[in-house]
Amino acid sequence: MAEQYDLVVIGGGPGGYAAAIRAAQLKLKVACVEKRPNKALGGTCLNVGCIPSKALLDSSEMYETTLHKLGRHGIKVGSVALDLDAMLKRKDKVVSDLTGGVAGLFKKYKVTPVYGTGKLLGGGKVEVTAADGSKSVLEAKNILLATGSESVELPFMKYDGKFIGSSTDALNYNPVPKHLIVVGGGYIGLELASVWKRLGAKVTVLEFLPRILTIADGEVSAEVQKILTRQGLEFHLETKVTGATVKGDQVTVTAQSKDGKALSFTGDRVLVAVGRRPYTAGLGLEAAGVKFDAKSGRVEVDSHFKTSAAGVYAIGDLIAGPMLAHKATEEGIVFAEQLGGMKPHINYDAIPSVIYIWPEVSSVGLTEEQLKEKGVEYRVGKFKFIASGRAKAMDETDGWVKVLADAKTDRVLGVHILGPRASDLIAECVTIMEYKGSAEDIARCTHSHPTLSEALGEAARMAWTGVPINS
Repeated sequence: MAEQYDLVVIGGGPGGYAAAIRAAQLKLKVACVEKRPNKALGGTCLNVGCIPSKALLDSSEMYETTLHKLGRHGIKVGSVALDLDAMLKRKDKVVSDLTGGVAGLFKKYKVTPVYGTGKLLGGGKVEVTAADGSKSVLEAKNILLATGSESVELPFMKYDGKFIGSSTDALNYNPVPKHLIVVGGGYIGLELASVWKRLGAKVTVLEFLPRILTIADGEVSAEVQKILTRQGLEFHLETKVTGATVKGDQVTVTAQSKDGKALSFTGDRVLVAVGRRPYTAGLGLEAAGVKFDAKSGRVEVDSHFKTSAAGVYAIGDLIAGPMLAHKATEEGIVFAEQLGGMKPHINYDAIPSVIYIWPEVSSVGLTEEQLKEKGVEYRVGKFKFIASGRAKAMDETDGWVKVLADAKTDRVLGVHILGPRASDLIAECVTIMEYKGSAEDIARCTHSHPTLSEALGEAARMAWTGVPINS
């Protein structure tokens, strides 16, 4: 007899483990299938994505600060040396601590981890193939697909595990590349480009589109490129990559410019970061009757995450919406609570995004380009960090806060922050937008002085009244 569960989750990433834990808290019997060979829960995010990349970003930022910024604060240091082995070990320790934490929560709430590759058999059954090839079958009233996404591999630039690789490979370069060529000017490429530039690599970014960070507000995108160029990154926009050739310990990337001119770039590492696609390989979607878009790989679901197959649901990177860990987590929690008889919801208009370069970029809501496209009349409130007392004291004055408010109702439609600790500042904006608040609501909240959050208050005041106090 197959083991019987109320819920079987396929995928132990941010969406899957959150759903499993919340369902178990609601007294459902839950199993979670995870395919990673080292039995590490947490998915791409904890193992080879969000967490290790942020560990390296913070470590490399400290190295950069020590080399180039401490002197301005009156701090003198002796010779500074990079111990890359220690930095990578620290990154791995951060990862293992957090993945172990998820395992601890599974034990606490009695979620059964099942290690192997899950496949839908139909009729509420999941076949699990373990690393040794043995198979077992789980039965459940409900099955949740939460397998996340994988890096897009270009057919003419296959990963070779050394010279040409994905973001996973870029977490473990050793030694520091002499010249890193990044294909793709999105947030993944720029975050990892920032890490290795700070640690001493020459970095060249090749982007097919006319601008980097196409998901960001256009004004923010343009300013980010200026700042990163000052930091030493080299950009080639409207550049179509056509192939790569490895010779000796060098790799040459061929490309075409906008006007058709042949280009070539030679380095010792190539990071391909042109996007991600849903991971559906081996899930048995078609045989189980789960509808999905063959081109994008996205699984079709309704507002309750139901797929076209009875008793089968999907969340996270598998379905429509931004491929963000926190989006998947919220979907996992909401799904579990719906399964438990509750009536939660997700406001997809108030999901923030963050790009962890420095200075950071964060946003929530619509961009100016989107508002113009929709024909919405809006007001702009903008406050530069160079006018912030706290930013001055920190010696971090690049960037600004931009608040977009409805011209008639003053309701906040979008907030875009380029500046120090933008990742933390955006939370207030998410709260305001979740409760359909106005620019005046932000402006009338008292922001401690001196703090970076005052910049948000001043930008909101300008969007509301047209006149800031401190600028």
